[in-house]
Amino acid sequence: RARHPGPPDGGWGWMIVAGCFLVTICTRAVTRCISIFFVEFQAYFGQDYARTAWIHSIVDCATMLCAPLGSLISNHVSCQVGIMLGGLLASAGLILSSFATSLEHLYLSLGVLTGLGFALCYSPAIAMVGKYFNKRKALAYGIAMSGSGIGTFILAPVVQLLIEQFSWRGALLILGGFVLNLCVCGALMRPIALKEDRKTAPEFLEQDYVPKAQKRDFKRMSVCSPLIKAWSHECLCYCSWKEYDFLLMPGFMVLAVSVLFMAYGCSPLFVYLVPYALSVGVSHHQAAFLMSILGVIDIIGNITFGWLTDRRCLKKHRHFCYLFAVGMDGLCCLFLPILQNFPLLVPFSFTFGYFDGAYVTLIPVVTADVVGTSSLSSALGVVYFLHAIPYLVSPPVAGWLVDTTGSYTASFLLCGFSMIFSSMLLCFARLAKKIKRTHLRSLTSDTGTKQHIWTNGAIAYSVTAELDQKEVEFLAADTNSYSNR
Repeated sequence: RARHPGPPDGGWGWMIVAGCFLVTICTRAVTRCISIFFVEFQAYFGQDYARTAWIHSIVDCATMLCAPLGSLISNHVSCQVGIMLGGLLASAGLILSSFATSLEHLYLSLGVLTGLGFALCYSPAIAMVGKYFNKRKALAYGIAMSGSGIGTFILAPVVQLLIEQFSWRGALLILGGFVLNLCVCGALMRPIALKEDRKTAPEFLEQDYVPKAQKRDFKRMSVCSPLIKAWSHECLCYCSWKEYDFLLMPGFMVLAVSVLFMAYGCSPLFVYLVPYALSVGVSHHQAAFLMSILGVIDIIGNITFGWLTDRRCLKKHRHFCYLFAVGMDGLCCLFLPILQNFPLLVPFSFTFGYFDGAYVTLIPVVTADVVGTSSLSSALGVVYFLHAIPYLVSPPVAGWLVDTTGSYTASFLLCGFSMIFSSMLLCFARLAKKIKRTHLRSLTSDTGTKQHIWTNGAIAYSVTAELDQKEVEFLAADTNSYSNR
């Protein structure tokens, strides 16, 4: 395949966006619509909120927990193979779930198997969009991620209709056939080679004991090829470290902690919005319509925030746009317990859906700004992996609070405060970095120090001595590249 100097920002990239769009419909939208089955599962199996909520939790947890596996297959085998395999597994899980005789059966088939299939599709498809776009990256992600909202808008009433016509078993069987479209999405994912992705051989491969013939072979293959030669194990270790060295970056560490709290806060609402609406007297069709509203406004949030943050005035402030959207969703959760009829729940669905679409679009964009495009696939795998434990724990904890207190108030308040804390953590980290940078600039201006400011915000110095005119550079350890300022 030809090596491109940079992302083409178009061409086949729009087909990649279309493929990712379909992937988000078949994964995230289908996962959201599982909440419509919640009341049916609870009534059929006669279980409480907490035990029934584990189904949705395991799906989300498996999707995010296995995200690094999806990145690994995409990096070392093929993105196309990974997505097609994921489509087969997800479809098999939904079809087997239609024959379930217990909640434990659903935990394994609908939870583990379907979640694993979604994991093999989700993060590789999102990473492919980042490979093809740079200048219009946020817009491309906005369009691609809007599949979650469009899918929710369309599938929510359709799933409710399928349940009424064919029961929950028939609805799951039909969804299993629908999810097979992931195999078509995988066929669209044409790999692209960028110059910045080229892996150079570690120093020990250039020593004299490596034959010249092997060196020539090495240039024709990836450093991370399977174990072909005796030294390839060391090569794999070297490349594995290079793929995940961003884990030591302070900016990524703060983002990772923030993601944990954000994921805890956002998951229960998609599980309990429909049951909460039913508990305050909203009809089944109106409750499903609330999910549809949330989904279609999610689309507007995806595209408009993607387009806005690509503008020159906001491109440098993507982190603040992201934390603002997360904080607004947290505020929406705090107000939800006082909204107890359909006319009041409609504005909530509008507001929450818009800002949910906004920050979901910006997650890969902000991650790419922190770690760079070359590490984006691995970094997204880690970011979505961090969603796993909160997604697993938060719905059952919320269900336990509902069973214990008899209301949804405590559950929604905990979600709201968790998301607000996530936003404030990122805000304080960014402000602290800005204050530190300003302080260091003032010090260097007084001492005549020449600054090197690196792409992720770290600062290095080179102090010019008057006597010998030599520069001594103190380079930050957590950086990738820099530009003289």
